[in-house]
Amino acid sequence: MNKADIQLPWNITVHFDKFPEDELIHCLTRDAVESYFMSCIKEADVLKHRSQIVSSMQKKDHNQLWLGLQNDKFDQFWAVNRKLMEVGSGEETFKYIPFRCYYLNKDNCMVQRLVKPLTDQGHRKTLRCLIQEVFPEEVNSVRVTTHGVEPPWDTPLQWMSEHLSYPDNFLHFCVGYT
Repeated sequence: MNKADIQLPWNITVHFDKFPEDELIHCLTRDAVESYFMSCIKEADVLKHRSQIVSSMQKKDHNQLWLGLQNDKFDQFWAVNRKLMEVGSGEETFKYIPFRCYYLNKDNCMVQRLVKPLTDQGHRKTLRCLIQEVFPEEVNSVRVTTHGVEPPWDTPLQWMSEHLSYPDNFLHFCVGYT
C-alpha cells in the first residue's frame, strides 16, 4: 500500500509561530512540565489519600513515575502509580474524587470541587450525582465525555476514578450541551 493511498480521518496543521499564550500554558522547559505533573499527582493524592501515598514515596519513585510517563514505559509508570490508584487499607473509597470538568460554554471554564464518592446515606455516587452537584441547572441538557467516550450516567465515581483517571490521577470531563 502506498502512503498516498492511506486516507487519514482528519488533516492536522501544525503552526510554529504565534503561540496562543492567552489560551494555553506555555511550558518552556521539560522541568516545568515535570513540576506541573508532580504537583497534579500530589494534589490528587491529597484528595484521595490525605497525602499519605506521595509523602511516603522516595525520590526514586517520583523519578520512576515521571520517566515512565515521559518515555511511554507503562510498566515503569504503573509500578509506582498503582499505589496511588488503590483505596487505603481499611477504607472502601477515596476521601474525595479528583476531577476537573471543562465546561464547553461561552466562557470555556474549568470547574473543580470537593466531591465525595459516597452519599450521606453511604451509597456510591455516580456520574449523574457529580454533574448534579457541579452543574445543578444543566444536568438534563449536557453531554459528558472522557477519553473520547460518553460514560453511562449511572457509572460509579469511585470506579471511574480507579479505572478512567488520566496519568495525573484526575478524571477529566468535557461537559457540553446536547
